[in-house]
Amino acid sequence: MSDAAQPTAAEVRAAAEAVKAALDRHLEAVEHRTGEDDPAVYDAFNILAAAAEAYDERLYDRYDEVTPFEIPGADDSLPPYAGPEEPNSLSVLIRRDYAVVEPQRLLAQAQRIADLDPDDDRSENAPVVGASVHAALGVLFGEFEPDEIASRHKEFGLEEGDSTLWVSASDDLPEPGEWLSTPFDQADPQRVVCRFDVSSVFDADELGEDLDDLDEAES
Repeated sequence: MSDAAQPTAAEVRAAAEAVKAALDRHLEAVEHRTGEDDPAVYDAFNILAAAAEAYDERLYDRYDEVTPFEIPGADDSLPPYAGPEEPNSLSVLIRRDYAVVEPQRLLAQAQRIADLDPDDDRSENAPVVGASVHAALGVLFGEFEPDEIASRHKEFGLEEGDSTLWVSASDDLPEPGEWLSTPFDQADPQRVVCRFDVSSVFDADELGEDLDDLDEAES
């Protein structure tokens, strides 16, 4: 960055003062909150996050220094929330990825489930898995809830990949059957109240940080 593009010392100072004012506003909102989802607290949090980010950027551009603060959810994973302040309904969107690492285990478990089917008319109603992974997955996910599969995935020959859960706010509950043909087309990131991600990449990041800390301690 050229010197002309760098913020002035006065601009860095002004950004620091904005953080102080935002801290006071946030504390005041918390002290006078009217409930767990008080919009004043939410607004004050966002203002504080924006002020802290602006100060951090100016501090780095001017002095090549950073702050020790990390604002939860202040990354680029989601855009700013633009949904209703008081949602009347919500949608929970879940994605879990699995790799089929032991097909024979999956097939055996699925066939065992199919064999336990109490229906007497085996020829018409009992699924025959055979060597079809496709059929085995249908039997498995038809028998168990997704959370149980997640907790027992190794038993079924599966390996976990990334997963995410989005809690999305809406104004009104959709009519029955309204979105069943396209259940995920209306997922709007700007209406996500919160999200929870699980990925091995986070473990790798944490491991890298731990190794860096260890290197610093030994040096």
